[in-house]
Amino acid sequence: MHIPPGTAPSAYTLRDGPIDAVDPLSPQSPAPHLVVWSETITGGQAWSGRIRRHTSLRLTALGDGANLVMAAWSAEHPVDRLNLPDTLKAQHIAALTAPRVLLSDQGQVLFAITSDTCGWHDPLTGHGDAEAVLAKYGAATFQTHRNARYRNARDNLLIEAMKHGLGERDLAATVNWFTKIAADTDGSLRLVGGHGKRGQYIDLRAEMDVLVALTSVPHQLDPAPVYAPQPVELTIWRSGPPGPDDPCRIARPEARRAYARTEGRFP
Repeated sequence: MHIPPGTAPSAYTLRDGPIDAVDPLSPQSPAPHLVVWSETITGGQAWSGRIRRHTSLRLTALGDGANLVMAAWSAEHPVDRLNLPDTLKAQHIAALTAPRVLLSDQGQVLFAITSDTCGWHDPLTGHGDAEAVLAKYGAATFQTHRNARYRNARDNLLIEAMKHGLGERDLAATVNWFTKIAADTDGSLRLVGGHGKRGQYIDLRAEMDVLVALTSVPHQLDPAPVYAPQPVELTIWRSGPPGPDDPCRIARPEARRAYARTEGRFP
């Protein structure tokens, strides 16, 4: 399957094949004076924080095969959380890339994907838990491995959510950034090896204040037998609000309506 730059993958084409690195907005590094903060999530670690409205979060893979799991909520109203089924259905897609938006339960825009040099990110397969990690990699606890212990996405995300007064009921479907999934002819899903590369990045512009939790752990469909999560760099900068002809706003009629709802609530 070949996807021209700037075109979102179809909801009905998850077959394996070459895909271009999508670069629809000529992404470039933000000006140094606009950068607010940067940090690196090491493999197996997690991070959470509030991304202010009209600032952007850049996620940069610092190793081949990185997989960064993300959960997100409206910072003002955490009951309004990332809704991936609606995000995909409304935009007629089955993978995430620019210039698409991430919608909340109430049909508002949490993040806009303003640029992307990877070109395909997994919104379908969710995240793994401690049982899955133990079954796949074996036991590696703090008592035996200290900081090199095997961590899992669910526990990491819950720990970060609890720092902000949230709990298990608040954790819904999650995104796997830098990971591509393909469907075989029998409908089973598998990870496409060699997709995510060191240096690739994706930019997420917050369209309201967003509470985000991130963790870098192996994807649950990764066939590699060794637990080897990769580091990911986070960079936040002041990117400004979207204009009337912003590519993410005009990409779909549904996106226009979502922006109207969002900007009506957060003028």
